[in-house]
Amino acid sequence: MAKKWYDYFVSVDRSEERQAQDDSAPEAPRSAAQTVAEIASGVAAEPKFSTPVTNPTSFEEIYHAAEITAAPHGYTIFKVAEMLQSEHIRGLPVDVKRNSVLLALDAAGVKLEEVIKDAVTRDKALDTYERVQEKALQDLEARKNQENREIQAEMDRLAAEHQARIQKNNDEVAKEKERFFGWRLKKQQEEQKISDAVSYFVAENPVSGPSAASPPTPKPQKS
Repeated sequence: MAKKWYDYFVSVDRSEERQAQDDSAPEAPRSAAQTVAEIASGVAAEPKFSTPVTNPTSFEEIYHAAEITAAPHGYTIFKVAEMLQSEHIRGLPVDVKRNSVLLALDAAGVKLEEVIKDAVTRDKALDTYERVQEKALQDLEARKNQENREIQAEMDRLAAEHQARIQKNNDEVAKEKERFFGWRLKKQQEEQKISDAVSYFVAENPVSGPSAASPPTPKPQKS
């Protein structure tokens, strides 16, 4: 898709196009779209970055890494953008602003195609670096998601192991309580037998009888 600011420079009035067709010229004039397409086709689709970009927020560093340099005459697309925002022509109609810039370029001996090519080159460099960053982000997300899955699996394994240990402890306590309360019941029976036998010979039985206290209620174990 052509950038809107291309229209400042390469648009052709419809009336002029119709006039050219009416004159039946041997070769039809190129349209603005054709001009932009030809310029864009001459720019590498995937700019090569010769150096790493250490500061992605610096567009100048991105351009430098993509080996984009300003022409000796200094008329980059940014220079033209500054001209369009000049206080002298900023408030003028689009056609007047375009013509004013074209006159300035002509006076400086700068071809419009050079400016458009500079714009397309920078735009493609930004698009390429965007894809580079997006790919890096996707790779990072994939790695971290895999790492998170491994961490979660380790947490689940450890949780299962600890839960098994807790359950084993609870089972040991329950088993020991069952053994103890069973022993206590037999103890009470034994004490009763002893007490009954002694009671025949003494007025006051020195043997303690079975404990009347009920076994303590076990505290609930955390699972």
